[in-house]
Amino acid sequence: MENIEPNKSEQNSVVNDSPTKDEVKGAWHTIKQFVFELLDIRLDTDKKGTIEDIKGNISMKGHTAWVLVFSILIASIGLNISSTAVVIGAMLISPLMGPILGVGLSIGINDIDTLKRSLINLGVMIGLSLATSFLFFLIPIFRDETPEILARTAPDVRDVFIAIAGGLALIIALSRRNEQTNTIAGVAIATALMPPLCTAGYGLATWNLSYFGGAMFLFTINTIFIALATFVIVKFLRFPMVKYINSTKRKRIARTASFVALIVFAGSIFLFFNLLKKNQFKQAAKHFINDVKKSKISIIDEEDKNISYKNRSIKLIIYGNKLSKEDKDYWIAKLPEYGLNNTKLILQQGMDDSDLRNEVKNLSDLYTHNQKIITSRDESIKEKEEKIKLLETELSNYYKNQIPFLQISKEAQINYNGLSNLSYAKMIKTNFNTMDTITVFNTKWYDSVPNISQQKLLLEKWLKTRLNLDTVVVKTE
Repeated sequence: MENIEPNKSEQNSVVNDSPTKDEVKGAWHTIKQFVFELLDIRLDTDKKGTIEDIKGNISMKGHTAWVLVFSILIASIGLNISSTAVVIGAMLISPLMGPILGVGLSIGINDIDTLKRSLINLGVMIGLSLATSFLFFLIPIFRDETPEILARTAPDVRDVFIAIAGGLALIIALSRRNEQTNTIAGVAIATALMPPLCTAGYGLATWNLSYFGGAMFLFTINTIFIALATFVIVKFLRFPMVKYINSTKRKRIARTASFVALIVFAGSIFLFFNLLKKNQFKQAAKHFINDVKKSKISIIDEEDKNISYKNRSIKLIIYGNKLSKEDKDYWIAKLPEYGLNNTKLILQQGMDDSDLRNEVKNLSDLYTHNQKIITSRDESIKEKEEKIKLLETELSNYYKNQIPFLQISKEAQINYNGLSNLSYAKMIKTNFNTMDTITVFNTKWYDSVPNISQQKLLLEKWLKTRLNLDTVVVKTE
């Protein structure tokens, strides 16, 4: 078989049709340039204006203090009635972000004076917020434990992500000095800060220190991560550092700021991973409990408090048939499969309640039997009611077709004084194709009546009119 080799021109055309390395590099460079420009936050950054805005919003006095008080009051009402819309409305006017952003900014630019001022106003902000929510929840009618309040009594790893995302969004938005964007980002900050502060006030008002401690811990974590997000962006955008004339003071302040930043960063990482492990433990425990229930083991009093990350324990209260030692050992041995190593499984169960459950089953069967009897009786009553209605209809139709003969006879005697006798009957007539019912009156007249035939015709007309009948037959005996 002859081999056909392509000529040089054909080879050149093949090479020319495939993309060259330079074209591939050019396309890749274009894509990288597009992504870089899309995600670059350094462009149009107003560093000086951003620093002025943050420093201008640190102070918590005068109108800012009153706005904070009223926003906390609105948020407390929203938590009390479990209204997300009301809480969001409070976030729109909340000035919580100022001191926290001041802390992150001052550490990032080595501004010790702004750091002191931010920490003082942060304390004032916390004090005003706690006092406002505390006084509100002191009112007895506002002390109900609503789902919105309970959701803020303990920190969760998702709250950390909210704080980080809110802090990053706000500081990036502030670096552009866009008022509308800043307001929206401010809501994200308030989302992480206002509900925990209000819940802490609720804990103080109801003297529930566990609620107070959990809510304040959540607030502290969120505050740290918002300040940390601000610090990271300030460093990334290379905001100008504060310069001091005294070089010794400048070095001391720089070291202090670096040390504080390191402490905050290390504490943030520790808190984050601690919350992450706690969340993973709870998720694994719930997965384990669900599998226990799927194996037909009945569990009561299933609450989050029975899952303790601190003690590494899971408590299950079981009812029904008692678990054997083999069953207990089986589920204890299964714990490592769920990532629950070194976890203690506490199984509590009462006395064998098989007799009680049999009694309940008997009662249930008796109830079902009684329901069947009641249903059968109801059907019988319904059937009889339908028969009664049918008979009443038929009886009504019967009386409707009846003639008030006694009254008619009295009136006829008055109108026709020659009438000596009157009788009435229904005559059924057929021609073997149809049937018809005819009303027939039999009359008897005195011999002294001169014209009986004419009297009979008049009586017939009167009866048709009086009885509203089309056909009436009057006969003479």
